[in-house]
Amino acid sequence: MREKTKEKVLSASKDLLLIIGTLGFVFVAATMGNAIQLLKYTPIMKRSKLKVFEINHNLKRLLKRGLIEIKEDKDYQYLRVTNKGQRMLLKLELGGLAKNKPKKWDRKYRVVIFDIPEATRKVRDDLRRTIKGFGFICLQKSVWIYPYPCQDIIELLNKYLGIHGEMIYMTVDSIENDKWLKNIFNLK
Repeated sequence: MREKTKEKVLSASKDLLLIIGTLGFVFVAATMGNAIQLLKYTPIMKRSKLKVFEINHNLKRLLKRGLIEIKEDKDYQYLRVTNKGQRMLLKLELGGLAKNKPKKWDRKYRVVIFDIPEATRKVRDDLRRTIKGFGFICLQKSVWIYPYPCQDIIELLNKYLGIHGEMIYMTVDSIENDKWLKNIFNLK
């Protein structure tokens, strides 16, 4: 029972973060309760069937974790996704893209080559760890291969890791002696 409740809370937090991130901001009335009343009418929240107190609890949780913040402008307040929240949204989006593998292979390989300087080693290590997690295979230190379309993933990784121009994405018709790759990826 506890696990089901925890899953519902995490799902609600993700939904709220997505709503605030998608809308850019959500106006906060003089009392938080009024803003929460408005949130429950958004399409995502209608699907999740959350109650007002659950929305309130999750908003407070997102504020406490630093994923959203309350900003003030002359006559009103609004919620805004922080940089930390933006990274979380990108991470959630990457996770969703990872599940979208086509059922049939189009007989092309996707090759990703990157050249990230030693000064930003952490970014380079994060990139390697992430693309390995998606199922890419390392041909050489900075050359990775994957058999399915993944340009969306690469574009999100560029945005998520803040790298621009250091990564090249290619679609390749054939690779010499690729039998071992076909075995690893279980391709026919």
